[in-house]
Amino acid sequence: MFVSQSMTRDVITINKDANIFEAKDKMAKHRIRHLPIVAKDNRIIGIVSDRDIRSALPCSLLKDYDTGKARKKLREKFLEFKLKDIMIIDPFTVSLSYTIQDALMLMQKTRVGAFPVIDEHGRIKGIISTRDLLRSFINVLGIEEPGTLLCIIAEEKIGQLKKIVDAITEENISFGSVLVARCWDEGKRAVFPYLLTKNVSRVKSKLKKMGYTLLDPTEWYIDDVS
Repeated sequence: MFVSQSMTRDVITINKDANIFEAKDKMAKHRIRHLPIVAKDNRIIGIVSDRDIRSALPCSLLKDYDTGKARKKLREKFLEFKLKDIMIIDPFTVSLSYTIQDALMLMQKTRVGAFPVIDEHGRIKGIISTRDLLRSFINVLGIEEPGTLLCIIAEEKIGQLKKIVDAITEENISFGSVLVARCWDEGKRAVFPYLLTKNVSRVKSKLKKMGYTLLDPTEWYIDDVS
C-alpha cells in the first residue's frame, strides 16, 4: 500500500511569514500537530510542530494562552516572532511512490511524527502522520473486526506457514491477517494469525497435536528477541 492511498490529502499549510500565534490557532482549529510551510508555488520549504511552538514561548505564559489570561501579553511581546525563525528547514519528506512500510521505517529512524508527501517537483500533495499509518495498518491487519490473535512457534523452514494456514482454514475460520516475527529460539519463527472468531479452542488443540507450541500473545515481548 502506497502513502498516496493513506495520506491526508486536504493539507493545512501556512506561510513562513505568519507569526507563531497564527500557527498555534490554526493547529487548534484543525486539531493537528504539524503545519507544512510552503512557498507561493506550493513547494515545501519547512514545517513547524506544536512542540516547536511550545519551545519558542515561555511555558509560564503559554499554559494560560487558551484561557485568554496571557493571550494579550504573549501577542504583544512575541507578535513579530515569525515561523521562519523557528521552522524546520528542508524537513524530511516522502514521495508518492513510498509505501506505508517505507514511511513507518523512516518515522522510526528519524523520530519524526509526520512527513509532507511531495511530487517530483517538491510540491506538497499530502501529509502522512503516525495517526494515518495507524489507521492504515489497522485496515491491513483486519483488526477492526472482532477476533482472536494466536501466537504459534514454528520451525523456520519452507512450508510451515502453509501448514498452519491450511490447518486453520480446514476449520472454516477466516483470517484477518497473518504476521511472522523473529523468535528468541534459533531456527524458529513466531506466527501471529488474527482469526475472525472467538471460538478458537478446537483449532488451538489441533495445532498443538501437530507439534506446534502456542503462547499467550500478551507474553510476547519484542525486547526478548535478540
